[in-house]
Amino acid sequence: MKACVAPDEDTGRADGPGGHSGHGRGHHGGTAGHDGGAADRGAAGRGRRGRAARREGRSPRLRPHPFGLRTRLVLAFLLVAAVGCGTTAALTYRAARNAILEQTQDTAVSAFREQVAALGVTLPVEPDMLRDTLMLVARQGKPRAWRVYAEYGTLRVSSTDRPTSSVITPELRARAADDQAVPHGSFQRVVRNGTPYLTIAVPAVFLAHSPEGPPQRTGLVFYAVMELDEEEANIEAMVTAARDGALPALAVALIPALIAARGVLRPVRELRHAARSMGRGRLDTRIHATGSDELADLARTFNESAAELERSVAELRDAEARARRFASDVSHELRTPLAGMLAVTEVLDEDAGTLDSDTARAVRLISAETGKLAVLVEDLMEISRFDARAAELHTDEVDAADCVRKTLQHRHWTDPAQVVPYLGEGIRARLDPRRFDVVVANLVGNALRHGAAPVTVRLWAEEEQLVAEVADRGPGIHPDVLPHVFDRFYKADQARTRSAGSGLGLAITLENVRLHGGTVTASNSPEGGAVFTVRMPL
Repeated sequence: MKACVAPDEDTGRADGPGGHSGHGRGHHGGTAGHDGGAADRGAAGRGRRGRAARREGRSPRLRPHPFGLRTRLVLAFLLVAAVGCGTTAALTYRAARNAILEQTQDTAVSAFREQVAALGVTLPVEPDMLRDTLMLVARQGKPRAWRVYAEYGTLRVSSTDRPTSSVITPELRARAADDQAVPHGSFQRVVRNGTPYLTIAVPAVFLAHSPEGPPQRTGLVFYAVMELDEEEANIEAMVTAARDGALPALAVALIPALIAARGVLRPVRELRHAARSMGRGRLDTRIHATGSDELADLARTFNESAAELERSVAELRDAEARARRFASDVSHELRTPLAGMLAVTEVLDEDAGTLDSDTARAVRLISAETGKLAVLVEDLMEISRFDARAAELHTDEVDAADCVRKTLQHRHWTDPAQVVPYLGEGIRARLDPRRFDVVVANLVGNALRHGAAPVTVRLWAEEEQLVAEVADRGPGIHPDVLPHVFDRFYKADQARTRSAGSGLGLAITLENVRLHGGTVTASNSPEGGAVFTVRMPL
């Protein structure tokens, strides 16, 4: 195990764009976040970064939707097929039913009229003779035997043992007795106790003067009653056949429904895979577009958009790479002359007391600005290493509280009126001591510069995580600034042309925390002041 010791030459500094930013830096040669030119990489750092990369690269597993597009297409196809089958069956049933009933009805009505017309009935009516006539007519019924009834005034005679029938309705009797109606008879379909009947009424007539004259009513009316149970059975059989045929038809319709759904979903599935592939960074993904339908047009549009996106991203990456190379090259080129300038300014600072006031003020100004320029150069070199993914962790198991204590002592932040530490003891964590020192120094220095004393530093362990919190007593961070507080060179007050530091302090802090696989957040305390919270795996 290794103790956490801050570099002897390192001092704390805080700066920030628009109110909150900062980092710790050494006076001579290299920022606190610098790799120090070490050749060996930390095995734990590589493992943690590898796990983080795998977590970021793993795409979320899509759960199948119970009512997805395939299901909806198949259901829609089956619904159309069912509606078609139902409509066809209903129309067929209606036409067949009417045909069956009309055929039976026409046959029965015609036959009964002929039978009545052929009767020779003498008036006044003899009941026994009329009964024999009715029984003869009933036996000759078509398409099957009838039950025949006759009514003459109050006389009621039938071919059965009952003189009247409840099936014969008052409406039918009224039509048969209507003097204005043509005396060819009437018919009616009636249902009694679930049994369908055909009832026919034909009045007996005679010719008064000549065969060409109009027939005259005699007052005698014949009624025929025939059950339609056979026709109803035929109709029910037809309905059953239509129903039994519809179910296999729907089952057969399922096959073209699945084929059609597959044809529609194939390009949609390809589009989904292509979009997911592009989301993973493969911008050269394209879809094979065939045909001339809407889905083929969608595939071609996707390919055109993907090609344009690939070209734009390539240009942006090239521009970003050129900008990074430019910043890195400029920083490296300025580093050597700045080292000489810093040495000269240190000598001038030592002799400033022997110079006149104006010259001494100018010397101190040059020395201060040269130091700021050196800080900016070192910060640019550090941030370029993060951008190039060249920053490495060199971790060791350390006492986290001892690390924070060393950071505060090294920067002389031991005055309780300025910094108040609340450190949980005995917390062992695997960290890069130097980078963790930068994180704490940046946050504390930033709070001292832009917040208000006393600054509270808390450290504790929570659910396999190391939590460090730095809070000040200042006015806090404006809500509009909070989302951008870790951005590079961000300024809350755009009227300010320059900040007190490089404007990269909190950005470097964020990158150092991410390198450990942790997070850092900024918020405002309900009691006032800004609160920065760092969480790292133990």
